[in-house]
Amino acid sequence: MMTEQKKIPASLQRIIDRVKEVYAHDTEVQKLFENGFINTYETTLKQDGAGTFVITGDIPAMWLRDSSAQVRPYLTVAAEDREIASMLKQVIERQWKYILHDPYANAFNRTANNKGHQQDRTEMSPWIWERKYEVDSLCYPLQLTYLYWKATGDNTILHPTLKKVAEVIYQVWKVEQNHEENSPYLFERDNCRVSDTLLRNGKGGYSVKTGMTWSGFRPSDDACLYGYLIPANMFAAVVLEYAREMLTAMEETELANKVTALSREIKAGIETYGKIDHPVFGEIYVYETDGDGNVNLMDDANVPSLLSMPYLGYAAPTDQTYLNTREFILSRHNPYYYEGEKASGIGSPHTPDHYIWHIALAIQGMTAVERAEKDRILDMFKNSHGSTYYMHEGFDADRPENYTRSWFAWANSMFSEFILSEIGVYVPGSPLERQKGTEVDNRVL
Repeated sequence: MMTEQKKIPASLQRIIDRVKEVYAHDTEVQKLFENGFINTYETTLKQDGAGTFVITGDIPAMWLRDSSAQVRPYLTVAAEDREIASMLKQVIERQWKYILHDPYANAFNRTANNKGHQQDRTEMSPWIWERKYEVDSLCYPLQLTYLYWKATGDNTILHPTLKKVAEVIYQVWKVEQNHEENSPYLFERDNCRVSDTLLRNGKGGYSVKTGMTWSGFRPSDDACLYGYLIPANMFAAVVLEYAREMLTAMEETELANKVTALSREIKAGIETYGKIDHPVFGEIYVYETDGDGNVNLMDDANVPSLLSMPYLGYAAPTDQTYLNTREFILSRHNPYYYEGEKASGIGSPHTPDHYIWHIALAIQGMTAVERAEKDRILDMFKNSHGSTYYMHEGFDADRPENYTRSWFAWANSMFSEFILSEIGVYVPGSPLERQKGTEVDNRVL
């Protein structure tokens, strides 16, 4: 793994020391946490005249989704550390600039250098690394902005540019409520896996109007089978409420009312078209639907996922439909749930068969309500890092030394957030913080 030697801020070191104290009996967890927690800080933050650029790790581009998730654990110290807070604000402001440049793009270059997938048949620009339209790419920056505001109390983040960003996101999601008739977005890629391009001459998954908003791709960057990705719409419904709260504080009442109405429309669409009565599990949420009777029953490791509903703030961890859905997706009825000698959990069609994702294990651990399940998740982390003491994208459930992406900062940040939740440290204002105490027994030792 490429690294840049940086002095670890005292605020982050105090978090590391606290974990070491709690896990004094487990040096493996200590090492895993320290490596994972500082991975984003040490290796992926690139400073330049425009602020802070965040690479994913082994790919030199900045994904709106990944960059948000990578820096999220540092919100836990943002109130006390001005330099960390400044870095987070720079990341947010850079995300805003990219969204205003093109809200349909998911990944961007550090400069207008024409890097990335410039041959794709869509409206590319030199700033864009990839232009796969994913609803979650617009959700994550709104979420990060809101959580930064809650963590720091810094009202300067309530800037006129934030209103512009919220307006652009609102307009895109309104247009994509009727993708077939109103959307300008097309995407095709040549000589690739079918999951890397959109069918129907770039129009993508078919959909009828439901109130939900259409997505071309999943958070895995794989094409959606059907136009309405339910977990992404759940995330959108939540962050629109975040936008309402921020816009209300800015006295932008008209736009606040509009985003509130859109959130309600999306949620009504989810609750009407995004559930089925399963013969084994009862009422469950589906992963995707076209709104015309076709559904995709599965879950993917990437967040937003159905498993992550409580983490996102869409449903309580004790909600019955969520629990039914959780039971389904953590069973062999989910085609991407794998069981092996070293671990069991959710993988993705994005990676090889029988490969489990560390991101999904972290989400499973943070949304579990029973101590025994959380303990099993921690054991699986310890058994699946392949002696690298870093987390990966996917790993073979039987032979964890076989894995994808040795330098994948999102996975390291997710693991560190799981450990932080285990010792009672939460991102201020996050659903996990509000839900703390719902576990049957949240003691580490």
